[in-house]
Amino acid sequence: MSAGMLRFSLVFAWAFLGTVLVAASSAQENWPQFRGADSLGVADNSNLPDTWSATENVAWKTDLKGRGWSSPIVWGERIFLTSVVNLGEAEEPKKGLYFGGNRPKPPESEHQWKVVCLDLDDGRVLWEQLAHQGIPATPIHLKNSYASETPVTDGERVYAYFGNVGLFCYDLDGKLLWSHLIEPHKMRYGWGTAASPVVHEGRVYVVNDNDEESYLLALDARTGEQIFRVERDEKSNWATPFIWENSQRTELVIPATGMNRSYDLEGRLLWELGGMSSITIATPYADGDTLYLSSGYVLDKKKPIYAVRPGASGDISLADGETSNEYVIWSKEGAGPYNPSTLLYKGQLYVLYDQGFFASFDAQTGEEVYSKKRIPDGKAFTASPWAYNNRVFCLNEDGVTFVIAAGKDFEILHTNTLAEDDMCMSTPAIVGDKLIIRTSARVYCIQKKS
Repeated sequence: MSAGMLRFSLVFAWAFLGTVLVAASSAQENWPQFRGADSLGVADNSNLPDTWSATENVAWKTDLKGRGWSSPIVWGERIFLTSVVNLGEAEEPKKGLYFGGNRPKPPESEHQWKVVCLDLDDGRVLWEQLAHQGIPATPIHLKNSYASETPVTDGERVYAYFGNVGLFCYDLDGKLLWSHLIEPHKMRYGWGTAASPVVHEGRVYVVNDNDEESYLLALDARTGEQIFRVERDEKSNWATPFIWENSQRTELVIPATGMNRSYDLEGRLLWELGGMSSITIATPYADGDTLYLSSGYVLDKKKPIYAVRPGASGDISLADGETSNEYVIWSKEGAGPYNPSTLLYKGQLYVLYDQGFFASFDAQTGEEVYSKKRIPDGKAFTASPWAYNNRVFCLNEDGVTFVIAAGKDFEILHTNTLAEDDMCMSTPAIVGDKLIIRTSARVYCIQKKS
């Protein structure tokens, strides 16, 4: 073989190997928890779709039994989600309704709490397990479900948490490995639960903030044995905790009404920050050494967004009139959303408000990029926004996704509408070139058709 042919062969071999490695890397992309591995809700794949309907760019769709607002998660070629089936007559939720949805008594019919695994390629049910069956011990708001907590996986096991019922651990083939039952407690106004678990380095962390006995629980991910339980001076909240790996340490950040609190991985309090609204739902996240927290109950004056730097200890709450201090980089009073979490994408922090407004701030300084803009016919939003390919996606309860240009100017590019019976409150999952949307009726796999 000539030197030229040898060089060509080597170049071709390396190019082929590179293609194989890229394909393997793409095939191994996962979405292991609510809003993905880093809780940001951001992806990067040029083949992801930005237009769809109930039929356009739909690779498959699978109808679901029961109700559940938990988000789908993905590991490898498997989708995991939870649902609860009411074996009696179920009152259907109404789009946009919150006030008037209180139900002070639990239903009297039997319910089935289920964990479901779907095939990512074609949507067929690979397995379905019954975690619990019985009559609910506590009520829920008409808009809530008994399966609103998103499961989490570490690639070895799937951890499905049902508030006021228990945490159930399965292997990826659906075998129950262990369970940890949860004593039911009263939630504010009987609204039910929603805070999802997180998993980190062999431990599962669960936050149970209720009106009777709030606590942080750490369990061994392999055995389910309790590692610690820390009592919390809080009432009902619905926020999922966040593992913050910053340059100084790893922290477990838990937002709440009374205080945002950060713990070390042994449950010891590191710092706390007050000033949230009276109901806290949004999930925190970080961009390296900057942590973002928000809350914005619609009837409160306090609707803050905070950007926090690492290394704090003790109470770092802002004094009256302050917008920053040694550890609070910046804050914006009145800017926080209620149900959706904020979104950080390419240096801008985007805020989607439940009642159909949208705003953006500079993520480093907190300065306003543009003020609240009305999303025409936006109506009610509960799912958190997500982003890829220079677009921000906002899915409302009617199943309409508003595709907004990322950048300095507010511009709605187009809308994508699902079927009429597709009420949407779950935040989608993104894996490879696929978008997985869970609605009240079914799961969609949205993918560009080749």
